[in-house]
Amino acid sequence: MRLTKKSHACVRLEKDGRTLVIDPGGFSESDAALGADAVLVTHEHPDHFDEDRLRAGLEANPAAQIWTLRSVAEQLSAAFPGRVHTVGHGDTFTAAGFDVQVHGELHAVIHPDIPRITNIGFLVDGAVFHPGDALTVPDHPVDTLMLPVMAPWNKISEVIDYVREVGPRRAIDIHDALLTDLARPIYDRQIGALGGTDHGRLAPGDTRDL
Repeated sequence: MRLTKKSHACVRLEKDGRTLVIDPGGFSESDAALGADAVLVTHEHPDHFDEDRLRAGLEANPAAQIWTLRSVAEQLSAAFPGRVHTVGHGDTFTAAGFDVQVHGELHAVIHPDIPRITNIGFLVDGAVFHPGDALTVPDHPVDTLMLPVMAPWNKISEVIDYVREVGPRRAIDIHDALLTDLARPIYDRQIGALGGTDHGRLAPGDTRDL
């Protein structure tokens, strides 16, 4: 399986000629969903869910389908009947040849005064876990953790403890559009030294074979 990092929280996974895209949001490239056979969306926040990007992907490939939670599905189902699937914690399904498990239910707390929305994470082929905007720990070993490294709802101590709790073989940064190049070496050093696993980051467009 080949992983391609896109901007912010979006990643592309390719296997056997099929492509799965996760979270092509408004901070990602405008063509982030193009070429996808399947798209997964973790929640409704615009940096993870951009309707124009999803529409472009589904219109370019009439066979492409989306799996997401109810709050996103309700915004797309009428335009793409039969192609938008609602899933939640504990569900399993196959999308474009990838086996997917759903973990998690709620977005991380941004502030106690802000109501929490729903959020789900996706474990793909029992190996790659994308948690969306939450520090969800799946009840399954994780080989590659897509690590939300910088967000309004987290701090670096929580990120380090999350890596330790999940215990992946490797952690690769996502949710990094708000992290400046000036500060990245601090995050790289601390997560790498304290997380207890191989930690790395990819520039948008870079790939890694898993």
